[in-house]
Amino acid sequence: MLLENMSMAFSAIRANKMRSFLTMLGIIIGIGSVIAIVSLGDTMRNMFADLYKDIGVTQAYLSIGYWVEDVRQSDYFTLDEMERVKEVFGDEISYIDSNAYTSADATFGRTKIKFDYQGIDDTFQDVQPVNMVYGRYLTDADIKDRRKNVVMDTKSAVKLFGTENAVGKTFRTTVYGSVDDYTVVGVYRKELNAFQAMMMGGNSGNGSAYLPYTLLTWPNDQFYQLHVYASPDVNLDDFYKRMVAYIAKKKDRAPEDFYLFTAASEMSSIDTMMGGLAAAVGGIAAISLLVGGIGIMNIMLVSVTERTREIGIRKSLGARTRDIKIQFLTESAILSACGGIIGVLMGVGLVSAGSAVFGLKAVIRPEVVLIAVGFSALVGVFFGLYPASKAANKDPIDALRYE
Repeated sequence: MLLENMSMAFSAIRANKMRSFLTMLGIIIGIGSVIAIVSLGDTMRNMFADLYKDIGVTQAYLSIGYWVEDVRQSDYFTLDEMERVKEVFGDEISYIDSNAYTSADATFGRTKIKFDYQGIDDTFQDVQPVNMVYGRYLTDADIKDRRKNVVMDTKSAVKLFGTENAVGKTFRTTVYGSVDDYTVVGVYRKELNAFQAMMMGGNSGNGSAYLPYTLLTWPNDQFYQLHVYASPDVNLDDFYKRMVAYIAKKKDRAPEDFYLFTAASEMSSIDTMMGGLAAAVGGIAAISLLVGGIGIMNIMLVSVTERTREIGIRKSLGARTRDIKIQFLTESAILSACGGIIGVLMGVGLVSAGSAVFGLKAVIRPEVVLIAVGFSALVGVFFGLYPASKAANKDPIDALRYE
């Protein structure tokens, strides 16, 4: 019986191809929009997770609060204090530095471009690994002896020197008012997709380079902010709470006087925001499903009217009221399900195409696709109930007389 009803439903849909397609259009747009928006939201959340994984989910920045009015000289950090923090917390810290950075023009021959310099320790590669393609990374000796050596990425090397292999080349730049020659000891390559490059400043036009952080805390060896990477296996909330309490006690301050910015908290906020935005926009897109369902009800009512004589003939030949109802419900569900399948293909295609353009990995959850198709079929059944009941309750005598 089910196969017979399905066959009749497909025959009715084929008999009115354009009308059937226009009827399905609301479902197609609704399901396609929901799939695209949910998948886009998941792709964005996954992309942000990868981005924070690249920059370090366990990292944090600690400084005296910007709201504190009576900032004292002792509120700044020293190299000795930083070393003491490393000793106190031991293996709970993967990496720590002064978060020293500056920007200045770099000059080589007639070429002059703006460079962003980040001061790092020699162990920075442990938390931010890069692919060294020429030369070497900064060493402990570079840090301790405050050597004017730098490591830069391949794109920056090409901008300044016209070649990737810039090892051994020197350029002139100004760091905190002091003009000196700096030597390139290593060049690395780090591939980023379009979004990561944009988020991490890859499209700023500036060159970028690492140099010993001790050069950027010279001459008074004081700095404003601690840059910390916690070990992956520690409880981040507990660890940073204890660190803030320790530093506050050493500086005779209340823990509330310090500002702690963690990558994990920002990642959680962005994830929550993206999830809420996707749910809200997805809910709006789902309204089109309601419109599509109303369209199905309307066309099924028209179909019942057009096929009144057919209904009368079937009833006169012994078809029960339930058989007529199931016939029209099946047709309504198939009409809606077909629209849902086309909508899924459209939504998946849009997300895949968009992800390919931006070099991202599309995230399409199978359960969302199954729910979307199932929901579209339910929409067809729900909005097909009234037309099916109207068809099933027709009097066979009146139906046979209908012209």
